[in-house]
Amino acid sequence: MSGKLVAWFALVGALAALNYGSRLTAGKPPRDALYQYSVAVGGLLLYAVVLGLVLWIARGLPREQLGVRAPVSWIRAFWLAVGLIVLVFILEVALEPLLHASREQGLEPPHWNPHKEAPFALNAAVVVLAAPLVEELTFRGLGYALLSRYGVFVAVTGTAIAFAAAHGLVAGFPALLIFGLAIAVLRWRTKSLFPGMLFHATFNGAALVLAFVR
Repeated sequence: MSGKLVAWFALVGALAALNYGSRLTAGKPPRDALYQYSVAVGGLLLYAVVLGLVLWIARGLPREQLGVRAPVSWIRAFWLAVGLIVLVFILEVALEPLLHASREQGLEPPHWNPHKEAPFALNAAVVVLAAPLVEELTFRGLGYALLSRYGVFVAVTGTAIAFAAAHGLVAGFPALLIFGLAIAVLRWRTKSLFPGMLFHATFNGAALVLAFVR
């Protein structure tokens, strides 16, 4: 096992320990988490640290190996992404009444608060822009590149499990695993990170919108 793979496992393990530890000690996030500046600032700081570590671990790896390249075909990538996102939405909508994953992750505000538009906008930017960028580089970029030497199955399932575990959710683990599998398949079939980033951003944005129409 290479030093880079060990370092990536250590990073994922640290994220999982941090998030599960926080969940055990602090419990579920408050329902108004997306209206708090502190949540957005904390998220940005964490993503900045993770991005720095990912870039440090990935140094020397070719950009193509990391998926930092255009997909083989944008048209095929688009239709594959559409099919996968519809499938994921159907499965997660079916699971939500049983698991309440959005509530556990803090993405389900009780109602729209027009007096807190600024902190909500900052949190939305973290969820829709920062999270897809950093998480895709971490899991479907570096993680996939390092695990792919053991075969596509290991790369797809391994990154999906790591992605779900790193979020530190219990009830939400199955939903995150489904999401991680879908986006890893997209990475495999397109050989690019960019469709997955767009998929991730679209999904997160839709989740925010749907939280207010339930």
